[in-house]
Amino acid sequence: MNRLNSRTQNRLRLLGMASVFVILAAAMLPPTAQPHDYHEFADQRTFFGIPNFMNVVSNFAILFSGLVGLMYLRYKSGHVQEYDRETFKTSSEIWPYRIFFLSIVMTALGSAYYHLDPDHTTLLWDRLPIAIGVMALLAAVLDERVSPQFGSRMLPVLVFTGAASVIYWYWSEQQGAGNLNFYIVIQFYSLLFIALLSLMLPTAYTHGNTILKAIGLYALAKVAEIFDQQIFALGQIISGHTLKHLIAALAIWWIARMLRERRAVVDRRLGEPVC
Repeated sequence: MNRLNSRTQNRLRLLGMASVFVILAAAMLPPTAQPHDYHEFADQRTFFGIPNFMNVVSNFAILFSGLVGLMYLRYKSGHVQEYDRETFKTSSEIWPYRIFFLSIVMTALGSAYYHLDPDHTTLLWDRLPIAIGVMALLAAVLDERVSPQFGSRMLPVLVFTGAASVIYWYWSEQQGAGNLNFYIVIQFYSLLFIALLSLMLPTAYTHGNTILKAIGLYALAKVAEIFDQQIFALGQIISGHTLKHLIAALAIWWIARMLRERRAVVDRRLGEPVC
């Protein structure tokens, strides 16, 4: 691996300082409580004996995207050969994506379980894999934008931090003083951090900006979630929350598609992959 140049190091320091500031702010600001009406979704219709049917079954789209990613990684894990023809330059770079797509599968199952009977306890099993998945994706981007060694070292730390943020939220709810601050940092600031890394640092692979499109789709999914009631009121066909699931599934599929199409960036002066 080539040493990072001073410009890249300065950008990483800037992002690191911003991250420390955000984490300190989350610790010092007043707790952000879970809204009382959070579990009151617009579309609560029952079909075929399944309550909240649309919000439950729309998770199959997320499940499909996660399985597509896992199946592709299963194929690629045995074919890390020619650098300039492969999706991954080293086998270790597969692990963050493997955890990411596995987390997506677990998110689909956890979300379906949650929507069958929405409350804080079932929500735990929805949020836990989401947080782990976001952290795994961040580790993957660190692999590609900083170095495989750095990304591999950070992967267990990030995954643990993501899981801890959800467990802390659930524990705080059990104490009667729910605090979403750290979970908000994990889900939203981490995605912003990924976007900034993608904009500020070069990538070792083609199709590097595809991750920005996926984040944009996820942002659109969150907008649909916010307007859950209003979207459902348009014709009572689909709610904003169901639409969120479908758009999020598309964002995940976009990442799987990126992995299928990308290739290592080759330094033509040396005939070797950039790393």
